[in-house]
Amino acid sequence: MENSEMKSFMNAWILAIASFCYCYFISSSIPKGFFRLLSLLPVIFLFTALPLPLSSFHLCGTTAFFLFWLANFKLLLLSVGRGPLSPPPESLLHFICAASLPIKIIQNPRPNSDKSVRKLAFLIKALSLAALLKIYQYRQSLHPNVVLALYCCHVYISAELVLALGAAPARVIGLEIEPQFNEPYLATSLQDFWGRRWNLMVSSILRPTVYFPIRGLTARRLGPTCARLVAMLAAFAVSGLMHEVIYYYVTRVAPTWEVTWFFVLHGVCTAAEVAAKKAAGERWRLPPALSRPLTVGFVAVTGFWLFFPQLVRNHVDDRAIGEYSVLNEFVKEKTLQLLPLYSPRN
Repeated sequence: MENSEMKSFMNAWILAIASFCYCYFISSSIPKGFFRLLSLLPVIFLFTALPLPLSSFHLCGTTAFFLFWLANFKLLLLSVGRGPLSPPPESLLHFICAASLPIKIIQNPRPNSDKSVRKLAFLIKALSLAALLKIYQYRQSLHPNVVLALYCCHVYISAELVLALGAAPARVIGLEIEPQFNEPYLATSLQDFWGRRWNLMVSSILRPTVYFPIRGLTARRLGPTCARLVAMLAAFAVSGLMHEVIYYYVTRVAPTWEVTWFFVLHGVCTAAEVAAKKAAGERWRLPPALSRPLTVGFVAVTGFWLFFPQLVRNHVDDRAIGEYSVLNEFVKEKTLQLLPLYSPRN
């Protein structure tokens, strides 16, 4: 990654942190409602623009996800006195962490959290990612579907690692945060996969911004059951649109709506699954040995069809893999420069 790219990345996050300081002041001085929203709108517009100067897949994609999606949704909730920023934490540092990072702070943390298990899991995933990068050297000789299966593993592993690294500053200052993933490969249904296991930071922010408001607005007219299904579809549709915008940030190509349809399809299937389970009760449930591979297989196959084509067609996969190679060479170079400083003197 060029120095200019790193400089743009640093500038974007300096502006973001300064903006969060402003938001902290706004939250304590302007009551919730229209005028607070009006005061926060410039920051929301700024966060929409901050990823644009970035061209690196990892830096641009991460900045877009953290700021354009998660932070903006948190600020919208803050404007009406809801969400993870309301009431605002007493500490400005805690507010910045909660607003800018993909975390949900545990209000009453348990005294015994197993940090060694978390570190071991991180190490295993880092080694798995390194193994994937090694296998990618032979991509040209692999079947395209095998490559896409590897990409599925890559998305999961890299998402876990990025979110864990993003949460690291919060852990350093002593905040206890909720898990960001919960072993999605063990999901027994689409509802289980999307609602309780995959990228829990997204589901935790979509519920108060999309799901609960839509369900509340439609419950009286449609009834509680239909309102729940409509709200579920709306949450998946919004998730698809957010992914579509992030795809634009990293490709700078006009949307083709494939990734939006991926999430709409999963919304329809999840809603149908929920309705079927409600109608059939326990008789509908499959044993985990069957439901787990069916669930993960469905996510993977529909991902081959709708999630990955935009990225592969615009060579985002090549850019992402290339950035790992550049990072590897950078680390090697810096290590070789530092070795003489620590070598024993004659």
